[in-house]
Amino acid sequence: MCNRLKVAITMGDPAGIGAEIIIKSLKNTKVYEQCIPIVIGDREPLNDAINYCNSNLKLNELNDIDEARGECGIVDYINLKYLKPNSWKYGEPQALCGEASFNYITYAIKLAMDKKVSAVITAPISKEALHLAGYHYSGHTEIFADYTNTHKYGMLLASGNLRVIHVSTHVSLREACDRVKKDRVLDVIKLAQEGLNLLGIENPKIAVAGLNPHCSENGLFGYEEKDEIIPAIVEAQKIGLNVEGPYSPDTIFTKGLVGQYDVIVAMYHDQGHIPLKLSGFRMNEKTKTYSSMSGINCTIGLPIIRSSVDHGTAYGKAGEGNALEESMLDAIFAGITMAKNKFYI
Repeated sequence: MCNRLKVAITMGDPAGIGAEIIIKSLKNTKVYEQCIPIVIGDREPLNDAINYCNSNLKLNELNDIDEARGECGIVDYINLKYLKPNSWKYGEPQALCGEASFNYITYAIKLAMDKKVSAVITAPISKEALHLAGYHYSGHTEIFADYTNTHKYGMLLASGNLRVIHVSTHVSLREACDRVKKDRVLDVIKLAQEGLNLLGIENPKIAVAGLNPHCSENGLFGYEEKDEIIPAIVEAQKIGLNVEGPYSPDTIFTKGLVGQYDVIVAMYHDQGHIPLKLSGFRMNEKTKTYSSMSGINCTIGLPIIRSSVDHGTAYGKAGEGNALEESMLDAIFAGITMAKNKFYI
């Protein structure tokens, strides 16, 4: 037991699928071979998930994480007691759930900052529920940055060979264009290097996407490539980073998918998220439901390790027992890998 890292898993929005995908993931013996998972949340949604998933897992409520048993079949958890039976509804954003999910996150961050856990793995939250509760954050990434006093950070997504890190994320498209500045692009290239090192790739090949169609065709469609992106790439090359670009956004992600590049710097949220989810998400042609949901979301630049599922709360299927745990397992194993590699960087 002493050789396994302790990791905190936050339950996410109680009205979503967080508790369910955690319960399903913690049936996997490989999780317990590599870590001691401790769920941060509330008893009621976890107990619900065990019931509607017809699981035989048992809950073990802890007063302190040092009491964790770390045994497959037993779910060690900290009960923050925000929810009572029937005090919330599945499938819709609620202030109570926003309050609970926010506090699950900040509790886990403190555990990590105090070095009581080696990584924090997060289940999905609702931004609307957060705002209803009075917490005006754009998502997990910004909460982690704020509560760890981190100023330079980036969102790294990964599914198979395709890895993407973003210059901007949860802002309007108009604002995203304004954020494409040399210093920020250079910071994100450096964060790409750090993130891939954490994932075990020592000298990653980094490609940078352009902002404009065809990288602006030498100024026909804009000047961001010439004025901001290329100078950042040149500066990164001078300090020894293996980085190339900018490359046209309509082709570079295909090259990442086949492993020609280890990570791609995307200029804004949808530019990176769309190809990543096309790579990691699969639908059944007959049922029109997801048959696979792989991928992770990591916040790079923090003093602690944070990885997450790469999907939302899935309100439409919450409380039914039909959610897929694939992305949660990916996030757990990625968090373990990153925590182990952090000691050597």
